[in-house]
Amino acid sequence: MSLDALKSALPDYAEDLRRNLDSAIGDTALSPQQLWGTVLATAIAVRSPIVLRTLGPLARANLSPQAYTAARSAAAEMAMTNVFHRARHLLSDPGYGRLRAGLRTNVLGDPGVARTDHELWKLAVSAINACGVCLDAHERALRAAGVDRETIQEAFRIAAVIHAAGVTLEAESLLNE
Repeated sequence: MSLDALKSALPDYAEDLRRNLDSAIGDTALSPQQLWGTVLATAIAVRSPIVLRTLGPLARANLSPQAYTAARSAAAEMAMTNVFHRARHLLSDPGYGRLRAGLRTNVLGDPGVARTDHELWKLAVSAINACGVCLDAHERALRAAGVDRETIQEAFRIAAVIHAAGVTLEAESLLNE
């Protein structure tokens, strides 16, 4: 399925989403690696087979093998750490914050791409997974590295649109069975 086919699959009531999908992917100030890494990591995080089957091959075609793997590693790492840190944050006992996490995150040492790109992808996935602690940590790291707010917002704008596309298409597939 192409990007045009994915947009066409969206129902008429989601016309704004169609347009937002077009602009989020087609009209961005992000570099191609930042864009397609964000698209891939968030498509994975959304867990929509339709979205991932469409956007995964497009991302592969637009990323180096290293960046393709790094975006997938960002999604995998955040699938684990977002749940962990969100749970820690939501618990009313602050003592959990002082305990050792005990989670391996070796990819942090060398993600295989520019560290800022990897952080951007992790921020986008953290937006989908609603981990405020992770969002703050990745935003701080990006800002400390000189990344502007507009670039950071672009990543979570893409995440929001891809998430909405996934939710809408999955709902339509179930409602139209």
